[in-house]
Order: sequence, then structure tokens, then C-alpha cells
Amino acid sequence: MTRIAILDDWQGIAEQSAGWSALKARAEIVIFRTGFADDDATVAALQGFDVVMAMRERTRLGQSVIERLPALKLLTFTGARNAAVDVPACTARGIVVCYTGAPPRPSQDTPEQALALLMAAARHLPLGDAEIRAGRFQENVPPCIGLFGRTLGIIGLGRIGGQVARYGLALGMEVLAWSPNLTDARAAEVGVKRVEKDVLLTRSDAITLHLVLSPRSRDTLGAADLAKMKPGAILVNTSRGPLVDERALLEALNARRIVAALDVFDTEPLPINHPLRSAPNTVLSPHLGYVTRDNMADFYVQTVENITAWLNGKPIRVLNPPA
Repeated sequence: MTRIAILDDWQGIAEQSAGWSALKARAEIVIFRTGFADDDATVAALQGFDVVMAMRERTRLGQSVIERLPALKLLTFTGARNAAVDVPACTARGIVVCYTGAPPRPSQDTPEQALALLMAAARHLPLGDAEIRAGRFQENVPPCIGLFGRTLGIIGLGRIGGQVARYGLALGMEVLAWSPNLTDARAAEVGVKRVEKDVLLTRSDAITLHLVLSPRSRDTLGAADLAKMKPGAILVNTSRGPLVDERALLEALNARRIVAALDVFDTEPLPINHPLRSAPNTVLSPHLGYVTRDNMADFYVQTVENITAWLNGKPIRVLNPPA
């Protein structure tokens, strides 16, 4: 019988997010609720599985893993791309790689998460909540930061960055934007002003990142960039952790020069002893930007479709047709 591994179900929602009964009649399905410690642990857990379903960029499935899974024939992941999967290695092995397409409804999940983090940091909501639960009230909560009339800097003005920019405008903020390829025409389309990177860093009261992670975009904000930010400025990251130099960020936070509101991290899940867990001036969320009920249902429903089509000999949403 075909064996299917469902990875990265950290919230325990896979079974309730789609109809699996037809697949269960044709295959053995094993759901993994926790991540694997390293490549060797991944290989050991996935031996003998014909199909692996991965959630976005959680479990790394690089060449060293792919080459040690001789039974693997189909790898399907959620989202249109997954930097954690070595697609060429799969193609070389004849492993079909499938993806999930855009949701059937407009999605603002990640822009909403960016806005939520910005508001939580500006209004000290996590600290206020903790103080009330500890039996206090305003004693240890500093004054909040009003966003109206402040300046919001958007790094990356694509679909997500553009929507966050519109949220900023709706709050009465001045919105500046920069990315390596940003044009005046795109900035004008969204209703914001294109500026150079240094101008954005020095003028913004809050900065939010919306770039795709690549070798070019890694460490977009390094120590010198963070040093240019206004004292007390808020840095929001809902894109990818490595867009910011983590060591430099920790130094800036521990010096209490800036505030960070983060949904993404270099290593996920964030290790229990990671210094960000105890760093001051932070609001942290566990990569919730795309994790909504509707979005996860879309992911799992399309995953079931992908696996069923492959079992029927007519795979769909194939990323590597040569396989």
C-alpha cells in the first residue's frame, strides 16, 4: 500500500482541514506534528514513504535528504514555491514535485499580520496584557505611540507590501517605499513615495519588510542599516528572518535602540533557548502570517487533490514536468 507522510502539522489541523477519507482507503497516511532535528532525523523518519507532503518552508528537503529516500516518488508542498525543497535533486531522481495554487478568494493574511504586529508594538499590547494578568495595571507600561501622522517605510512594494502601504495610508501615515527594483510608477500606483534606502531608514518611525528571500535579498538590513533607524523605531518582519542580520538585530534590541515585531525567524521553530525569546523591545508571533483557517483549508484541499491525481496517473500542478 502507498505510504503518505504529512509533515509539519504543528497546530494539529491537517485532518480537519480537508477530506482525507478517500485517500485513507487507498493509502496509509502518517501525520507528523513536530519537526525533525536535522537531515539525518528527517531521513530516518521518512524511510519507506512514497509520498511526502511538506508545509511551505518548514522541513528542509535538500539534496542530502532526497538522495537518501529511495521510496519517494511524489513530493507535494503548499504554496507556489518552497526554498527548502531541492527541486533539481527531485527531478534527477524522477520524483514528481507538486505545489498548491493561489487561493480561490483574495487573501490579505500576511498584510493583516504585519498590521497586527505594528499595532501591537506601537500600543504595547503584549506588555499591557501581561501586566493585567500579573495583577497590575499601567505601572510598567510606557506611553503608547500614536501612528497617525507618523512615517511608515515599506521595503518591497509587491502585492503584500502594497497592501500594507494602503493600511498605513488609511491610518493617516506618510508612507515611503524602497526596493532595489522599485519604480516611481509602481509607487505612484499605490499612492506612496519612492525614496532611497538610507532616506527610508532615517525618516521612518516604523519599517516593514516584504521581500522574497534570495541570495541578493539576504541581510537586506545589516548592522549599518539598523544603526540608521530612528531611536525607538519599530521594525516589522513577516517575510523571512534572514532578510535581517540576526546578530545585528539582537545587538540593537539589547541596546534598546529599536523595537522589533517579528513573525519569522532564521530557524523555525524558534529554538527554546534562542536569545530572541528573552530580548527586550520585542513582539514575537510564531509565523502566523499565512496560517488562517481559510488559507490552511485551501492548502490541504489542494494537497489531497494533488496526491489523488498522482495516484490516478494524471498528476496536476506539477513544478518539474521533466520528472
